Amino acid sequence: MKRFRMGLATLVMGLGLASANAQTFPAQDFRFVVGFPAGSGADTLTRFFAEKLQAASGRTVIVENRPGAAGNIATEAVARAKPDGYTLLLGAGSAIAAGMHLMKTPSVDVTKAFQIVATLNRQAFMITVDAKSPHKTVAELTAALKAKGDAASYATTAPTGIVLGAMYKSIAGVNAEEVRYKGAADALGEFATGKLDFGALDPAFALSQQRAGRLRVLAHSSGLPLKAVADVPTMEAAGVPGIDLTSWWAVHAPIATPRPVVDQLNAWFKQILSTPEAATFLGNLGGDPFINTPDDAQALFIREEKAWKDYVRLAKIEPQ
Repeated sequence: MKRFRMGLATLVMGLGLASANAQTFPAQDFRFVVGFPAGSGADTLTRFFAEKLQAASGRTVIVENRPGAAGNIATEAVARAKPDGYTLLLGAGSAIAAGMHLMKTPSVDVTKAFQIVATLNRQAFMITVDAKSPHKTVAELTAALKAKGDAASYATTAPTGIVLGAMYKSIAGVNAEEVRYKGAADALGEFATGKLDFGALDPAFALSQQRAGRLRVLAHSSGLPLKAVADVPTMEAAGVPGIDLTSWWAVHAPIATPRPVVDQLNAWFKQILSTPEAATFLGNLGGDPFINTPDDAQALFIREEKAWKDYVRLAKIEPQ
């Protein structure tokens, strides 16, 4: 009985601390960690939400860029951070789940390391070519790649792009060497010189560079049309069937973050996503707003991790 009372007292104390934390939250500034360089699409999206959360919470939000290893350096850093709601990872939940099957020995079991605080958007990766390329369609690009054979090459920067590129090659029956970059900006010069034939790149970067007249977007990876990029065909519509890779962005917190803190963060992000400004911003990056509860988002994260096991197998990708 004494042991039971002690256990009950510990539980009550824990609940009391969680309640106190929730009442005083936020008591310090936030740190948003992003796994890609300043100026990348990931960085642009992160800084938008940093500014909006700062206004909603009344606390400063510091953005920390930790590029490298296709985002895994940032993933590991946040997974090992104090679970208090102040250090958050903004990244593609789909890509973070994919990392479990793109690495031989993942340093973090992501579905056990993170609680999804909020989903942010749905978007698709883009097949791109240099703006001066003669190829206006995926069919024209495919024909050129077949003619070039093993001398062809293409750029990737993140797990979704890696799988998109591999699936495109497999389904279309082309050979091309994959070149992985820390950030898509590093590849721009090599598109212009003709060293790279195409890219499988994130939509924020691809669309911004198309608007700047540097790249041309030929198709996107989602299985269904997206409102934000209604003028860009799916790979299926472009003549490459069997590709349905819809990327979604989320806010990740260390798994033991108190639920009241998670709920407060979710409420702030839901408020931000419900504004016309957020819809316009995400649309310019090729995404549609995506609002979810923490529980539904976590369930999606777990399903995504399982699905990527099949994606990697179908694309015949060798984990590195």
